[in-house]
Amino acid sequence: MGKIIAVANQKGGVGKTTSSINLAASLAALEYRTLLVDADPQANATSGVGFDPKDIQNSIYECMVDGINAQDIIIQTNVLPHLDLMPSHIDLVGAEVEMINLPNREEKMKDALRPLADLYDFIIIDCSPSLGLITVNALTAAHSVIIPVQCEYFALEGLGKLLNTVKIIQSRLNEELEIEGILLTMYDVRLRLSNQVVEEVRLHFQQLVFDTIIPRNVKLSESPSFGIPVILHDAESKGSISYLNLAREIVEKNIEMLNGTGSEEPEDAHEDTAA
Repeated sequence: MGKIIAVANQKGGVGKTTSSINLAASLAALEYRTLLVDADPQANATSGVGFDPKDIQNSIYECMVDGINAQDIIIQTNVLPHLDLMPSHIDLVGAEVEMINLPNREEKMKDALRPLADLYDFIIIDCSPSLGLITVNALTAAHSVIIPVQCEYFALEGLGKLLNTVKIIQSRLNEELEIEGILLTMYDVRLRLSNQVVEEVRLHFQQLVFDTIIPRNVKLSESPSFGIPVILHDAESKGSISYLNLAREIVEKNIEMLNGTGSEEPEDAHEDTAA
């Protein structure tokens, strides 16, 4: 079984969708079968890999609310051969209201995604910037969660609330859920504040913090406008190299799981891509 990883933080503007797209693309570039799940009504992850949300007929909304088979809505992306997409649509914004009276409403995404785990090495869920029912669904479906935290003044604002939500999900809905790691984003080496935030987060959370830090990078900001991940926009940019390093870090952490599914690490997975 592959690993389902949610990328979540109720605070907006922390690089959550950017991280979801580029982590998924980097894992696919390393030849791991990867599914990117867009669980945000803004559908930025969908457009970020080249699809217009207005053209989407069936999305994760129909999967969760109407019970459409998840495999029927998966789209093969044109950007990378090992990257598939489960798209989103603006209709998802109404899903929380429509699901309120459904039985086991917190497990609708789990019912959709867990059967897909045999088909992929990694399933990356881009969550909405809230702690509403859709995000609860994502955390209930996931095996682990990545928490992006920006290297800015309010970095730790709301992080305690999210960690408390994770504990509640663990105790009531998904005892398997673990923290994959805290990802520091929007790092500017020139700013003393950025370095202070890195030190503070590492001091508080220690081994939970990824070694890889995502810098502020123009290419990362540009790539969504082209509908492609940064690795295809500029493979030698600092942003691209950082997400490849993050992908390798996650692969290394989960290598036993990957070997257990029969997937072997590609021979070139640790070679000169980041050189």
